[in-house]
Amino acid sequence: MSPDTLNLFYEEPDPDRWFPFDRYPRRLIRLCVRGRSEPRGTLRAFMNLVEGLDRIGVPYRINDYRWLRAHRDELACVFGKPHVLDKIPDETPILFGTSIYSHPSDNPQLPRLRKLKQVLVPSAWVQAMFEEVWPGLVTVWPVGIDTERWQTPATAVRDVDVLIYDKIYWRRAYYEKTLLEPLHAELARRGLRVETLRYGLYREEQLHALSRCARSMVYLSRHETQGIAAQQMLAAGVPLFAWDEGGLWQDPQYFPHAVNFGPVTSVPYWDDRCGARFRDGSDVVASFDGFWRKVEADVFKPREMIVENLTLEKCATAYVELTKRFG
Repeated sequence: MSPDTLNLFYEEPDPDRWFPFDRYPRRLIRLCVRGRSEPRGTLRAFMNLVEGLDRIGVPYRINDYRWLRAHRDELACVFGKPHVLDKIPDETPILFGTSIYSHPSDNPQLPRLRKLKQVLVPSAWVQAMFEEVWPGLVTVWPVGIDTERWQTPATAVRDVDVLIYDKIYWRRAYYEKTLLEPLHAELARRGLRVETLRYGLYREEQLHALSRCARSMVYLSRHETQGIAAQQMLAAGVPLFAWDEGGLWQDPQYFPHAVNFGPVTSVPYWDDRCGARFRDGSDVVASFDGFWRKVEADVFKPREMIVENLTLEKCATAYVELTKRFG
């Protein structure tokens, strides 16, 4: 094989729970009851990296631990959860990321324990947060979006005025009262046709189908490291009305007792072509008025931003350059 073949490592954590090896029957039961798992988050990002490498013709191995044990000086590209590090030889150089720890305070001593060449994170605000613990070790690399799949035919009929993408799960009762209720009231007042997808309760093909018939999307997420679902819709030409409150990172596992970091954003890759943003329920009505006038005038061009910056090919090429730089 070519010496430039990348050594990619990705595994979803699936430990035994009640007795040794019970993960295997649990996988079978999940498959029978729920069907195949959805490629969200980390898995979707890894799949997009692999597809991008295929398109630019860069070879790779996936989870070839035997090869790595025989070639311990080669760079290991550990993409995903940190439990994979336990299977990598101690002396092997590692490009670690992007989807790793939620916060480096989970393992602040890791750079002293493993031969980390660099840690990759999806966006600039995450880089700033991680570098508070791992200074000088963190680089921004976003995964690409499949702009071929997420391209809406010119003949598509956009008969859904607003798709609400609801990713509110922290302090939900509070935001239902202060954000969702005024939003729904305004959409109803205008007589707009509305569909809703709740994060974790839909399949990707549903989002894909709606990308071809939605005129706009209200994106409700407190903050995002990259926001792949939002970027898929942008690639489909759907402008966003994005809740972007900023402020502090509020993951309750860390905030406020362990981590106080800000500012964050729900749309880390954004320009005026993408749509409009609002801060909270107090300005949702006024902000939506300006947004909707521009939707009706076809002012926004969100796909242009994605094609210029975040295609599978461009991001895969950037990843290969990082492996050369740090390998």
